[in-house]
Amino acid sequence: MRRSYLKFGLAAAVVVLASGCATGPKHSEVAARFPAVKSGEGRIYFYRNSTFGAAVQPEIRLNGQVVGKSQPNGFFFVDRAAGNYVASSSTETEKTLSFTLQPGETKYVKSSIGFGLVVGRAVLDLVAPTQGAADISNLSYTGTLAGK
Repeated sequence: MRRSYLKFGLAAAVVVLASGCATGPKHSEVAARFPAVKSGEGRIYFYRNSTFGAAVQPEIRLNGQVVGKSQPNGFFFVDRAAGNYVASSSTETEKTLSFTLQPGETKYVKSSIGFGLVVGRAVLDLVAPTQGAADISNLSYTGTLAGK
């Protein structure tokens, strides 16, 4: 009897984790369809390459505007004019990350969920371009593409 409860618990955990993960085409399947970055703009990738806290999927804001959600094993990007930006995300507390985007530059913002008192806490980190590009290579694209 105890063993069947354990099997049921493990199966339920797998379903919960899988249902919270991003779905969509992998980076390698859609990267060629991404538009070129316009002159005077840069690209900001947001991604989450972990399933920890899968049920917690807070919105991600850029200068106060919602640009997407922190979905486990997912990524999206936004193109913006060069300038200063504040990325933010919140659950029980708000986490912010300030950075400057140069023309033609690509930034990678990694989101994750840390331990919290009631619910996991959103965490945002700026990562090196080589690490960010490697991190998103096997993630699912959660954004939208024109002509899709």
